[in-house]
Parts: sequence; structure tokens; C-alpha cells
Amino acid sequence: MPKILCCGEALIDMLPCVSDTGLPGFAPLAGGAVFNTAVALGRLGVTTELFTGLSSDLFGDILRKSLKESNVGWSLSAFSKRPTSLAFVKLADGQATYTFYSENAADKVLTEEDLPTVPANIGTLFFGGISLVGEPCGSTYEALLQREKDRKVIMLDPNVRPDFIEDEDTYRKRIDAMVSGADILKLSDQDLEWLVDETDLFTAARQLLDKGPKAVFVTRGGEGALAVSHVAETEVPATLVEVVDTVGAGDTFNAGILWSLSKADLLHKDKLANLTTAQLAAALSAGARTAAVTVSRKGANPPWLHEL
Repeated sequence: MPKILCCGEALIDMLPCVSDTGLPGFAPLAGGAVFNTAVALGRLGVTTELFTGLSSDLFGDILRKSLKESNVGWSLSAFSKRPTSLAFVKLADGQATYTFYSENAADKVLTEEDLPTVPANIGTLFFGGISLVGEPCGSTYEALLQREKDRKVIMLDPNVRPDFIEDEDTYRKRIDAMVSGADILKLSDQDLEWLVDETDLFTAARQLLDKGPKAVFVTRGGEGALAVSHVAETEVPATLVEVVDTVGAGDTFNAGILWSLSKADLLHKDKLANLTTAQLAAALSAGARTAAVTVSRKGANPPWLHEL
């Protein structure tokens, strides 16, 4: 089974907590959208590598420890003494908002000189997250996608965060170019609304399908998820659980999609071009099941295969 290479940010989520003395504080936990997807894939038994910028600081040690524990490799990553990005998380009614501290951080200051040679046994590349917003990392990941799109399966989750976009015109052009180079596109309903001027989700998803992807998956929180291919469309309900917080939910959903398609030996450009209703539904259900476990516990803590 070909490996999957996840390409994007790895950072520390500073989650609110209460100290032993009762004072408010923050607990450092490994995170980042693409990092979370890699960890979730590793826990699901998919052979996974991560390409990012990793620091030699103490937070970088936390990231590497988490990757190792989840069976994810990082030998293709770029290493430096720059600091690790920190994302301070504020939770309100289970929903997370973030304040980032990433100036000159290891995962942000990536250039094309840092790009790895992608081994032949890696068949799929996954891109996404806030790593597509800043510079120089945004341009670097876009260059990697463009370099590999004709010989590897590409999955993209833009994970749009409007509050962090400083140059909207440049960002929209980048996402449009990366959408055109992707085989699999996953978005939240909010992402879709930001990208496409169309209120009907199926219609909007099909408009993005016309730009180049072979399948588009859309999550709708508690209302479930939908998917379209060039020959089919379907939707599934959400897996009902008691939500603790939503940190890492969409990232885990991505892993569920890739896990399902990998198990079914569908991560090939020719097969993705004609995904059936049953195949789309299986991928959506896998995404929903894995994400449901993540939202049922604190922080980005994706499930292991035996938990499903």
C-alpha cells in the first residue's frame, strides 16, 4: 500500500487548563491541521510521513515524540533552530478560536530549497491548513503541489481562516491554483461559502468539481457531510456524540477519507475519476466516525484503529 505524505504546519496548541493550585493556564499539546491529519492516519494504520518545518527546541521535541508514538515518519521534514509556532486556543461552547505566534517559526520559514525529493513509494500528498496563508511557506507548498500533481494523487483541505488572511487576492489565487491541481478536495460548508458564491452546497461543490478535482467532500458539522464525483453524489448524517470540543475534527475527517479510499485501493487518479455513490458514502462515513471520536474528547486526539 503506497505511503501518504502530509505537507503543512506542525505547531503547539496551547489549550486552556487549570493548574494544581487552581490558577488558569495553558497546556502545550502537539497540533496543527496537517500534523493532526498525519497523526490520525498513523493511528489508523496508514503508512504516513510528514513534511513540515521542525524546530530543535523543546516544543519540537514534543512534536517529534507525538509523531513517533503515532507511527508517523518525519525524515522528509526540514530542521532548524527557529522556534516552534504556538497557537493559543480559546474555547467557547466547545468551539475553538486561535491566536497564533509564528513569526520566524520553523514551520513558516520554508522555501523551495527545503522541498524534499518525494520517494516513489509515496503515492498520495495531502496539503492544507494555515500553512497555505503565510510566506514563504505558502508559496513553497504550492510549488510542491504543482511539481508533483501529475505523478501523485493530491488531496487538499484549504481550511480557510479569513481572520488570518492578510492578502486575500494572493491567497485566493493560490487556493484556486491548488484546487485545479488536486484530485480530492475537502472543505467545510464555511470554506465552501467563502470560495463559491452559491448557497446550495451540492451546486457549489459541483462548481469546484469543474475546476479539476475528481471528488469534492463537504462537512457540515452536526448536519453531516456530502460528496460529489463526476458520476455520483451522496450525503451522510453526522455520528452523534457528546461534543467536548471541536479541535482537530476536520483534520481527523480528512484522515478518515484517506483511510477509507486507501483501504479500498482507490487512491489512484483513474479510479478517483469515477467514484460511485457507495464509495463516496463509505469515505464520508469513515470521516464522520473518526471525527466523532475526536470531538468527544479534549483537544486534537484522533482515534486509534481499535477504537473504531
